[in-house]
Amino acid sequence: MTTPGADERLREAFDALASGVRADPEAYRRASAGWRRRYRRRRLVLAVLAALVFTAADAVGLWALSQADPNTHVIFSDQVEGPVAPGQVDRIGQP
Repeated sequence: MTTPGADERLREAFDALASGVRADPEAYRRASAGWRRRYRRRRLVLAVLAALVFTAADAVGLWALSQADPNTHVIFSDQVEGPVAPGQVDRIGQP
């Protein structure tokens, strides 16, 4: 469907268009510096976000633990069979 000379004319047109374009030798260096800067910023934002989530979870956990009644929570709540021998610990935790 294309004429034999169409490819050559198209190539000449693209060559003429490309000859008017001047490449900046520092363009890649500037673009690369921008990519690295955005990558570092993303990593910093991610690290700050992870630290905030960790701190918030830690604060919520400590708040929940501080709200608990110490008399109702016993580490070992098994019933002791028989009398407790002197020197034997029957409960661990706050009295």
